[in-house]
Amino acid sequence: MIPVTLLTGFLGAGKTTLLNRLLAAQPATRFAIVENEFGAAGIDGSLISAQATRVVELSNGCICCSVRGELAEALLALAAQRERGELAFDHLVIETTGLADPGPVIQTFFWEAGLREVFQLDAVITLVDVCHAAAQLAREPVAAAQVAYADWIVLTKTDLADAGDLPARLAAINARAPRLDVRDLDAHWPRLLASGGFSLNEKGLPERPAFAATSAPRNAFGQRPARSWADAIGSVLLEQAAPLDLDAVSDFVDRLIGEHANDLLRYKGILALAGEPRRLIFQGVHRLAGFDYGRPWQDDEARDSRIVLIGRALPADALRAGFAACVASTVARPGN
Repeated sequence: MIPVTLLTGFLGAGKTTLLNRLLAAQPATRFAIVENEFGAAGIDGSLISAQATRVVELSNGCICCSVRGELAEALLALAAQRERGELAFDHLVIETTGLADPGPVIQTFFWEAGLREVFQLDAVITLVDVCHAAAQLAREPVAAAQVAYADWIVLTKTDLADAGDLPARLAAINARAPRLDVRDLDAHWPRLLASGGFSLNEKGLPERPAFAATSAPRNAFGQRPARSWADAIGSVLLEQAAPLDLDAVSDFVDRLIGEHANDLLRYKGILALAGEPRRLIFQGVHRLAGFDYGRPWQDDEARDSRIVLIGRALPADALRAGFAACVASTVARPGN
């Protein structure tokens, strides 16, 4: 399986610059690049370093509108060339236009059977320009969506401005994504390129302290900033210390997806089930969800269940109540 990194961020965040930096920092890795611009004539493709094994330019408008057409066709063509021995690459990077919602791109790797057999979506890296992010989040819905889908958030232009309250605002939108300063990236490339963000594992489930900033920050006068598009998107953490009933969990997840799929951008959970020695791990994007059993619980660790939900205007109190109702009425011993 070829790992895929999705590189996103609003206009001017520095995606192409970062991509060239990646190519220079990882000379032993052969990268294929899919590059998209909004408009009929592409420019960024010519700016990408010659170290890239292959650069495919898409110019059929915004990439999120092309996923079922030009993008899927381009990826299948790359896979066919690799299979025939005409092209060798180890990693695929998709750089979206700054106007793209990453959601449809992510879902393409689950919808298209031919892509699922060849490519493994590894992570979404979102660049955030500290000089302009506050204004972008206030007026552009897609800027908040790009943050919400991220496995990693990279703060750019930090040499020009202080991030100020921006980290707290980003944490309120997406509490599961670690934030990195672009100046420190060279020490983190191996982690960013092998994140496992879309694998059924325990990565991407932060502990409770990451959820401390769950509301918009206040200014120097103690006032909240004017309502923005970002205010509708936030992280909700569901926790339960008691073992859960599998049937009740199944019903809860079915209702969650049935009622909130359009507003559920990303979600991931690790669950402790009554009578089951292994942890149940699941994650999803909108209506597409996957489940699998992970490693057994250790005797000396707390069997706590946690779900991280990232979405628009999610009813946090009702969801917490629904999750609390999943507690098993009787606790069976593992294996019984």
